[in-house]
Amino acid sequence: MHENEIGSAVVDCAVALHRDLGPGLLETVYEVTLARALERRGLSVQRQVAVPIEYEGETFAEGFRADLTVESKVLLELKSVERVTPAHKKQLLTYLRLTGLKLGYLLNFGEALMRDGISRTINGTLEPIPLSPRDSVRGNDLREVFSQRHKGSEDLTL
Repeated sequence: MHENEIGSAVVDCAVALHRDLGPGLLETVYEVTLARALERRGLSVQRQVAVPIEYEGETFAEGFRADLTVESKVLLELKSVERVTPAHKKQLLTYLRLTGLKLGYLLNFGEALMRDGISRTINGTLEPIPLSPRDSVRGNDLREVFSQRHKGSEDLTL
């Protein structure tokens, strides 16, 4: 499963969870319930993953703990605070760099509306996902597929 597909499942589950439980509970409540919701969707989830770091040639077994990792591809940092700060977003990017993962979400369950509590961070670039299985099976050129899907859009060029 591609990172973006995992990310869609994460956002769907986080919004549903926030709608059902509401804001302001302890972070651990959201962590355990979000992990279970993602597992019910058939995703592999790890909680409180110890991530080693290397500094000055020495490896430290526990540099930090990632709240959740999904399919060993997407890192989730959970908060339950009134407002996310720029430091929280920098923390997520640092975690992504240290793990080598490409996609992470900062999910703040303390917001009144969950959509205001979702921050998506990309470390580097994500691999593109195929337009659809039928396009790659037929061997269509991407320009042809794009133009077929957007007929009437004369201004669009590739």
